[in-house]
Amino acid sequence: MIAAIFACLFLMPTILTMANSFMSANEIKANYGSILDNASESKEGKKTYVAERVNLKFIPDMVSFSQYITVLFKSPDYLLKFWNSVILVGPIVVFQLLIAALAAYSFTRHRGRIKEMLFFVYIILMLMPYQVTLVPNFLVANWLGIINTRWAILLPGFFAPFSVFLLTKFMRRIPVSLIESAEIDGAGEWSIFTKVCLPICKSSLFSVAILVFIDYWNMVEQPLILLSDEAMYPLSVFLSKINTGEVGLAFAVATIYMVPALLMFLYGEDYLIEGIAYSGAVKG
Repeated sequence: MIAAIFACLFLMPTILTMANSFMSANEIKANYGSILDNASESKEGKKTYVAERVNLKFIPDMVSFSQYITVLFKSPDYLLKFWNSVILVGPIVVFQLLIAALAAYSFTRHRGRIKEMLFFVYIILMLMPYQVTLVPNFLVANWLGIINTRWAILLPGFFAPFSVFLLTKFMRRIPVSLIESAEIDGAGEWSIFTKVCLPICKSSLFSVAILVFIDYWNMVEQPLILLSDEAMYPLSVFLSKINTGEVGLAFAVATIYMVPALLMFLYGEDYLIEGIAYSGAVKG
């Protein structure tokens, strides 16, 4: 019962956003006018307070698709920013998984003092928040001459330590007997990696892909610091720039922006649970 209550509380903002995206601008103004008015006045430097009670509505009085029509057909900026997000996040997920899988296999198969020290450095880097490494990333990107290009975001994303740490922990749970059996059958390192380790770590690869996708799909600091051309901003940054007069559009854009993450989570939910629980073929 308690879990159900907390689940409803966590889902409420998402459901409210989706429901409000189908409201007309006048209905949104009628429900949240006091907040919007105070927000606009606060931008002008006036000290205000909310004098009226806000009416949270989960069912529109009249369903309106005007916000979606504007976003999808009348204003190409929103779709452009959406595809900017896809162009940035898609390669990061693919190449981070590829690099992390190779690095994790190396840490698993060839263990030694130097490798363990290097793996410990990976853990330290993973524990650091992105804001700590933002200045070094900016300096390196500036030295490479890739500031204000997508490579300034892509390259750090390719070599992020988070996936390496998780996949290494998964691969080290693979029974040594399986790998030794493959070696006895004459399998080389590449065959062991592709035909033994990767199939066993399928659930972990999916779970890591979902976590990496959600993390970079919602990135804000990286584009703001490393990109000066707003035409290359992802939708996650552009959402914060929608002014209060277009709050209806903000609801619609936010709903569209949630769809890829929700679909990926629903598609890989079983893999995510299985990977986090260390289940599947790797047991004991």
